[in-house]
Amino acid sequence: MSLKFEIIGRQGKSRRGRLHTKHGIVETPAFMPVGTCGTVKAMMPESVAATGAQILLGNTYHLMLRPGADLVAKMGGLHKFMNWDKPILTDSGGFQVMSLTGLRKLTEEGVTFSSHVDGKKFFLSPEESMSIQHKLDSNITMALDECTPFPATYEQAKKSMEMSMRWARRSREAFVDREGYGIFGIQQGSVFEDLRAESAEKLKAIGFDGYAIGGLAVGEGQEKMFEVLDYAPGQLPDDKPRYLMGVGRPDDIVGAVLRGVDMFDCVMPTRSGRTSQAFTSRGTVNIRNARHREDHRPLEAECDCPLCKNYTRAYIHHLQKCNEVLAVMLLTWHNIRYYQRLMAGLRQAIEEKRLEEFAADFYARQAMGDIPEL
Repeated sequence: MSLKFEIIGRQGKSRRGRLHTKHGIVETPAFMPVGTCGTVKAMMPESVAATGAQILLGNTYHLMLRPGADLVAKMGGLHKFMNWDKPILTDSGGFQVMSLTGLRKLTEEGVTFSSHVDGKKFFLSPEESMSIQHKLDSNITMALDECTPFPATYEQAKKSMEMSMRWARRSREAFVDREGYGIFGIQQGSVFEDLRAESAEKLKAIGFDGYAIGGLAVGEGQEKMFEVLDYAPGQLPDDKPRYLMGVGRPDDIVGAVLRGVDMFDCVMPTRSGRTSQAFTSRGTVNIRNARHREDHRPLEAECDCPLCKNYTRAYIHHLQKCNEVLAVMLLTWHNIRYYQRLMAGLRQAIEEKRLEEFAADFYARQAMGDIPEL
């Protein structure tokens, strides 16, 4: 095991941790902005760093298609290629490939699929996914798995989970151990507790640097997701980081931290920045709404991002109405900064043993909603 993870605080099931990698330390609970193609959309890497983000997620599927892992390796790896000197986690490509309905063929060996870009045929196996992620030089490599769709019958979920566990072993065997780098296994089992337990035991027997909870946020809804999170994190090793893949909304994250999750990623803050949605302590705000047209207030008074420090709601509303790209840039910056402020608040609350009060205040403020100017 080549990644060091230390737990420096606890409250209930929640953990305050520190993950050490070759490219720096990640304070947990942590949120990873998504840099699908080697870029966080509408943001320069130095701007992403200014939000407080300590780690990014890159996408194996998209990077293997364009520009190709060999080219990224030739350019010195993804850190140098995109000018990001902090840690990077890459997903295995499995989720994107599995979503290519009608364009893929799944076998025990791997997945044959057609590129959504030009139709070119590719083959992705656990070994190939490990090779690609190695060339990308990601600090955290994800094992290749099959993301079980929802809903799934018990037998479907069991069959899918068992193949993912066989792929997990092959992924671990193909991974190249080196200091400051590691590989995470992915727990599957849909919403069935015994399948999740079986998956966790198989992953622990293989041995990973960290463990992800996969197969959630795929349509089951928050209530069902929280039901799974009431037991799933506890099935995984206590001394390793736990990563909930593809989650999520701020209220999802707070609920998951309360249940023992350490790491998150989601396209929501960046995607919302491109659709006029801003996250605030009082819920989401649609800046295109007419009530912002003459509003001289900042989007959020307590936020220290460039949008909130320098611009009014009226100005951002104007930019959106004119479809100006600056609106997307500023809203994306604000949203990522909001997520990082939320994670910093969660970390501090765990350290100070006041997480329950923090969560209660968070949910109360979200329920109040954004208050229009009188």
